[in-house]
Amino acid sequence: MQSTSAVLGIEASLSGRCWQWLGGNMQLSSSMDTSGNDIVDQLLLARGASREDLPLHRDPSLRSFLPDPSEFRDMDLAAERISEAIISSEKVTVYGDYDVDGATSSALLIRFLRMLSHDAEYYIPDRLLEGYGPSGEALVKIGKQGSSLIVTVDCGAMAHDALAMANDAGVDVIVVDHHKCAPELPRALALVNPNRLDESDLAASHGHLAAVGVAFLLAVAVTRTLRQRGYFDGRKEPDLFALLDLVALGTVADVAAIRGLNRAFVAQGLKVMAHRRNIGMAALIDASRLTRSPTCSDCGFALGPRINAGGRVGESTLGVRLLTTEDPDEAREIAEKLSILNDERRAIEAAVQEAAEEQLAGQHNRAVQLVAGKGWHPGVIGIVAGRIKEKTGKPAIVIALDEESGQGKGSGRSISGVDLGAAIIGARESGLLVAGGGHAMAAGLTIESDKLDAFADWMDDRLATVVSRAAANQVLKLDLSLAPGGLTPELVETLEKAGPFGVGWPGPRIAVGPVRIVKADIVGQDHLRLIAAGDDGRSLKAIAFRAAESDMGQALLHGSRGRKVYLAGRAKIDDWGPRRAAELHLEDAAWAD
Repeated sequence: MQSTSAVLGIEASLSGRCWQWLGGNMQLSSSMDTSGNDIVDQLLLARGASREDLPLHRDPSLRSFLPDPSEFRDMDLAAERISEAIISSEKVTVYGDYDVDGATSSALLIRFLRMLSHDAEYYIPDRLLEGYGPSGEALVKIGKQGSSLIVTVDCGAMAHDALAMANDAGVDVIVVDHHKCAPELPRALALVNPNRLDESDLAASHGHLAAVGVAFLLAVAVTRTLRQRGYFDGRKEPDLFALLDLVALGTVADVAAIRGLNRAFVAQGLKVMAHRRNIGMAALIDASRLTRSPTCSDCGFALGPRINAGGRVGESTLGVRLLTTEDPDEAREIAEKLSILNDERRAIEAAVQEAAEEQLAGQHNRAVQLVAGKGWHPGVIGIVAGRIKEKTGKPAIVIALDEESGQGKGSGRSISGVDLGAAIIGARESGLLVAGGGHAMAAGLTIESDKLDAFADWMDDRLATVVSRAAANQVLKLDLSLAPGGLTPELVETLEKAGPFGVGWPGPRIAVGPVRIVKADIVGQDHLRLIAAGDDGRSLKAIAFRAAESDMGQALLHGSRGRKVYLAGRAKIDDWGPRRAAELHLEDAAWAD
């Protein structure tokens, strides 16, 4: 049973949070053996695994977690139509979104169809010129160019007008999505989405899948349908496991919850990624300067941002081109271009971030932080919204206003316990938005500039109580506490055995201390670096990213002399020195006296 008592007596840390155990109380001494299964078991149990399922969670496999695709509405219909297109050699176009989930979903279906000796085309809309989701004009044009079947991935669930145009033009469209749906579904031949409101309980339990995960289930269903129809008599069946590197990248980069089936997707997908059989993925890994097998963190902070950079500030098709090419030279060229675009994205993002924070400083205390600016690049507003959310602890929406039309494109990020996607859909249904949708933690919108104030007021009225309740319940969940001497590479390796980690299956957090701050300084862009020493005579290194200007950062920089402190965060391996060492990625701190 989860303890509600404060860990180490910390009721209010330097960031205002109460420290609580995620699972049971695990206070370790530096002399304890940290390589045993008891720690891993405790971590798994604390994240929701039942004791009888511990073996399944120690090595999550598809066999253990994969559902029957037929449980999902329209899955069999979609599989039959795609199978018919393959058998009849119809022209098929995959219509994807421009982010990582859209790129990996598109690449997965294209590579899958190639395994079946069927070349599909792709269409990725331009973020600035066309915006999010399928347009009716584009769908009709693709149909006139000869595609009798279009499969949209990571988009389409709310594209009622566009799909109606395609339907009227006689174009078959299958929607493969994971975003929230309205009660009335668009006119598609089939709509495969675990977040349909009419889904079965089993299918709805997979609502946390990214679109690339839904696309993989569709590939399983198509393979089974073709097998039943005798298509593989004399033909080799596709190696679906070879596609799991794409599923892992899209799932992690889209910040999908890493639980259930997604744990198996990511765990197995990282193994496939390490084999580097996808030429484009290998080039992406090289461009990210990774010299070891990629991890979840690498997908989210190195590989994913490079794919995203193409859609944000470059060419929307670069990600799909990279992940589907069979030419090593082309792969290397595209990966290098994406790295350059990612650097450009960082510079643009910094400028928008600065302007947004200046605007926030002049606003009253809203429940939802909302800023808008002319000339802001739409490709970075989601990242900036995430930064503001992390800094303020409130949902944030950043809107880029077109200087000519005045219409704005917005992106929002939410905090745990606040369903931003549902609120955006509600605002759209109330006539405040031109378009909008998303999921609990992230959403997008289109708005006329004269509706900004009314929209901000509506969001405050809708979410003030929920945000206040969520903020009041902000706690830091910890897995174990120990003295500095217990922070070792062996401990880090033990903790990683309970992975993969992400949203919904959080990486282990540890508390270390009490310690004295021996050295505190600022490195890089607002990063706080610490060296601390404990009563056990051992020292540790810690770094808090983008935290030097925070209340915690300032307290540790200027108020820690002569005081002892507890440090909390995630244990990581530091590979930069002459030998492997463990360090702490600091998330919070609290005075020990």
